[in-house]
Amino acid sequence: QVNLLESGGGSAQAGGSLRLTCIVSTKSNSPYYMGWFREAPGKVREGVAVMYVRGTSTHYADSVKGRFTISRDNARRTFYLQMNNLKPEDTAMYYCAASNQFETTWNRERDFAYWGQGTQVTVSS
Repeated sequence: QVNLLESGGGSAQAGGSLRLTCIVSTKSNSPYYMGWFREAPGKVREGVAVMYVRGTSTHYADSVKGRFTISRDNARRTFYLQMNNLKPEDTAMYYCAASNQFETTWNRERDFAYWGQGTQVTVSS
């Protein structure tokens, strides 16, 4: 069982920055993958940034490359999503997610068994 708790959402102007935080609680081994997904009204949930926890590889959606950065603090069992140069189209509910499957497709929602409650990000123009 993996419990995830997000924080850090809010409102920002276009061009601004926000940082999302996800605290991971588990009594088992660390997940294989940790990442962030988002869901905008009327759209499907999409992968934004995912990290292979037992290595260093990361994956980003094309729409956020160069603007968003996923990182972690192992000592605090915490993951972050630094979002810079925000755009109105980044407005969505953002979810922290974890996968215990070694064979995980980074942006496939069903591969992630554990989800946080979500945090809203709203970017105004």
